Amino acid sequence: MIMSSVEFFKNLPPKQCTKCGNQLDEMHESYVQQCDECDQEITFARAR
Repeated sequence: MIMSSVEFFKNLPPKQCTKCGNQLDEMHESYVQQCDECDQEITFARAR
């Protein structure tokens, strides 16, 4: 039997930051890949 899309997204594991591994507060289907702290570090480094 085919799973509904709602059930599919509900069963996804929590997303983790690709840099530090912390759990992200974003929704599972979000395109965010890094936590706020790591994202700020990258933004600050690019501004230099």
